Amino acid sequence: MAQNVKDKEAYQRLNYLYQAAHCVLTQNPENVELARFYCFTQKTIARRLVLRQDPSVKRTLCKKCCSLLIPGVTATTRQRSKNRKCRFTVMRCTSCGQGKGLLNNPDYCLWVDRPEAQLQHQMQSGPSTKSQPEDTKHDGSQSSKSGTAKSSPST
Repeated sequence: MAQNVKDKEAYQRLNYLYQAAHCVLTQNPENVELARFYCFTQKTIARRLVLRQDPSVKRTLCKKCCSLLIPGVTATTRQRSKNRKCRFTVMRCTSCGQGKGLLNNPDYCLWVDRPEAQLQHQMQSGPSTKSQPEDTKHDGSQSSKSGTAKSSPST
């Protein structure tokens, strides 16, 4: 129980740092270094405490320089397509030039967004809730139907 409280406080700290970086950049777009410091601190805390960040947060951070990617402010956004079916968005950091490609598939669902990824759902459908076979009783002994079939003498 104490572990959950610790993680909750750490996630609140990460959320605060992300919001502070976003607020700094929207108020004054020239404060790129301060926003980068907040994002770097957020990434360091998450790595040190081994916390998983949401994919939407990871998509908006540059992997190379840890700056917050806001289209038109710290990143350029382009739509590209390899073929007719596969389209993706390329976000390029204006500070370091690192590019990030994101798939544009409206039918695609992330693992985090799927119902089987949720912890509550996994606990409910765990191995303890599986039904037992009909030929065994709850105490582990076999039922009378299968017991009589095995005890009949063979000649």
